[in-house]
Amino acid sequence: MRAVHADITTLPVDAVVNAANSSLLGGGGVDGAIHRASGPELLEACREIRRVDYPSGLPVGEAVITPGFRLPAAHVIHTVGPNWHRGQKDPRLLAKAFRSCAELATRQGLTTLAYPAISAGVYGWDMAEVARIATAELAGFPHLEVTFALTSDAVRQLWADHIRLVEGG
Repeated sequence: MRAVHADITTLPVDAVVNAANSSLLGGGGVDGAIHRASGPELLEACREIRRVDYPSGLPVGEAVITPGFRLPAAHVIHTVGPNWHRGQKDPRLLAKAFRSCAELATRQGLTTLAYPAISAGVYGWDMAEVARIATAELAGFPHLEVTFALTSDAVRQLWADHIRLVEGG
């Protein structure tokens, strides 16, 4: 695992993880950035997933995959993190969001993943808690090359510290 200060939409990985909302129809933050960078085809693919598999919306912690379309990444894995402000404060829900993406990537034969800080920001989770949960959960997937794409050098350092803790360094 590694932490970088980078725009997730520019990373040439097998899949970027989208911190989506349950509608899968785009939004603010990383979700909006991924939708804009992927082009309108991503919205159409997400609409089809909603129509066929999740007419009521993607549940918290679940993950689905689409092509990356105009991104350098071949795929986008969409997951819905828990929203602290809506009372979704169980850390197991956040762990499930990170884990379900890694499990889906593994089933698809993907090896390089870029994650944002799912549920931090507008969903209200504490950044250090997100970093602790994510790094602990993804340590169980040593076959994956995981990059955390973060919004500042200070946040990158926080995540790097958590990576060192779980990797024993």
